[in-house]
Amino acid sequence: MKLVNPIVRRWLDDGRSDPEAFWDRAARRLPWFRPWDRTFVWTPPTFRWFEGGLTNLAWNALDHHVAAGRGGHAALVGLNERGERRVFTYAQLLAHVERVAAALRGMGVGKGDRITIYMPTCPEAILLMLAAVRIGAIHVVVFAGFGSGALGDRIRASGSKLVFTADRTFRKGKDVPLKGIVDQALAGAPHAVEKVVVFGRDGATSPLAPERDVTWEAFLEGGQGHSGEHVPMESNEPAFILATSGTTAKPKLAIHTHGGYAVHIASMARWCFGLRPDDVWWSTSDIGWIVGHSYIVYAPLLAGCTTLAYEGAIDHPDPETVWKIVEEFRVTGMFTSPTAVRLLMRYGEAPAHRHDLGALERVFCAGEVLNAPAWEWLQEKVFRGRVPVIDNMWQTETAGPVFGNPYGIAMLPIKPGSATVPMPGIDAAVVAADGTPCGPGEKGIMVLERPFPGLTPTLWGEPERYGRDYWEKIPGVYCTGDSAHVDQDGYVWFAGRADELIKIAGHRIGTIEVETACLQHSAVAEAGVTGRPDALRGEVISAFVVLKQGHVPSDGLRQDLLETIRRELGPVAVIGDLNFVNSLPKTRSGKIMRRVLKAVTLDMEPGDITTIEDEGSVEEAREAWQAMRAQVKAPAR
Repeated sequence: MKLVNPIVRRWLDDGRSDPEAFWDRAARRLPWFRPWDRTFVWTPPTFRWFEGGLTNLAWNALDHHVAAGRGGHAALVGLNERGERRVFTYAQLLAHVERVAAALRGMGVGKGDRITIYMPTCPEAILLMLAAVRIGAIHVVVFAGFGSGALGDRIRASGSKLVFTADRTFRKGKDVPLKGIVDQALAGAPHAVEKVVVFGRDGATSPLAPERDVTWEAFLEGGQGHSGEHVPMESNEPAFILATSGTTAKPKLAIHTHGGYAVHIASMARWCFGLRPDDVWWSTSDIGWIVGHSYIVYAPLLAGCTTLAYEGAIDHPDPETVWKIVEEFRVTGMFTSPTAVRLLMRYGEAPAHRHDLGALERVFCAGEVLNAPAWEWLQEKVFRGRVPVIDNMWQTETAGPVFGNPYGIAMLPIKPGSATVPMPGIDAAVVAADGTPCGPGEKGIMVLERPFPGLTPTLWGEPERYGRDYWEKIPGVYCTGDSAHVDQDGYVWFAGRADELIKIAGHRIGTIEVETACLQHSAVAEAGVTGRPDALRGEVISAFVVLKQGHVPSDGLRQDLLETIRRELGPVAVIGDLNFVNSLPKTRSGKIMRRVLKAVTLDMEPGDITTIEDEGSVEEAREAWQAMRAQVKAPAR
């Protein structure tokens, strides 16, 4: 590891040589009502961290800071694309959370009960999250862009007692109704839902089902006479459930706990993001995803800083929106996705240069690989080399970063496209399918060799599936499902999902590598690729390309692109077909729906492609598939 400086090397060595002592020290940086008896207990495939310790995730996020005299510091800024802004200090946020906690108790919710939150990224949804964990209930947040089928699956699988929704959300200048989707989700199959609480935006009302539906105002009034006090929770008791996708239609319900989850996300906030109490932090994600849970809500509040929660599209009403917010709130740290970066890249750097971004110190990206051209555009063109743009990698199941550049410890040299190194306390390796270790530069499957506090210890209601899906595919290690290699400097390079590798004449090439090569062409805004069968070579590449504004498809441009890809990757990257499209099909979290690309290429329905993980419904995939087929069949202009 020639590029890893001695400070970071010492942290990495400490985490490897005695992981229990390492994480014990990290946990002691958070307040506990009672210290733990044992740091780590491993009964494969599951495990327990800080056994016997008593804590509460919401208490640590709010009460702790108010008790320390920081009640007047801004905690949460709720804002949306309509220009609305609401600011809550730590003391105000605590008071609101106590009121919602009392209201939950007034509805009969107690320790261990599940509630589903199907709401946009607005303050009321965040109040509910904090109030639920405060009283020992378990929240199940469902992204407010999912359809009724996905919502119904999650409500039933979690056994939720209550459902909370808003009458609508705001997206690109339009009102998007939500209440009707909840009604559809609860129709048909049996469920455990007793009440649906509806938050009316701007005082509006929705049709309410008699006996079942309750307004937000009535919900709050029902809390009178009930306590909003917190409940001490054993470290390993669940704080929340969040669904992640599987290779079948049935979602996997990952559990995160009060103790281990808090230790991991707070530690990574310091080590990876350098988060500190005087930060103004903005994660552009949504509370429906793990990034929203960990780095809109919990970790920033654990750190005692100010966190922004934004509802709407970051390019609405215009491409300057994101930069206006950075300037207005003097944002110091930002977390966004490569998809968002590529979206902004289509508009060029001029919108950013119209604003004062001088307060911004660092930007982090995760969700998929940040391709080198997108990184170069943001760091070198937008920020003129002044602000580091840092990639990191993690999953719903890991709670927070597992690979990254330890900015908060000592920043390492950035290699564009690399997730840098495993973070301290993370034991990772690249292995072949049979578990044999891979050498430097050799592609394999990324595995985690031992649990860490943020790793989900089981799946809600499916402990056997947890072992089968994560710990038995390659016995004795946690299988991430991602293809990767480690270079001579110890830097990690992810190439996409292991089941998405394209095998051309005996050579294996990652989808990310090909997409990055496409992005080297100055006309390309986004690219998605998949493999298709070829009688001679086994597979060749099918590419789908979105052009930047001002560029139009042509045979000449197609030839230029093919030459660019060949120059970047060599003759092994055989392109079978290259299609110009208006947009790429993406999951609700912004990841490319590769099963749709595969279905377009093979002229099959996407519902027949069941081996690739994604969060999009079959209906959404089919709509995208139909639109892409029409575009692909249209001749280039």
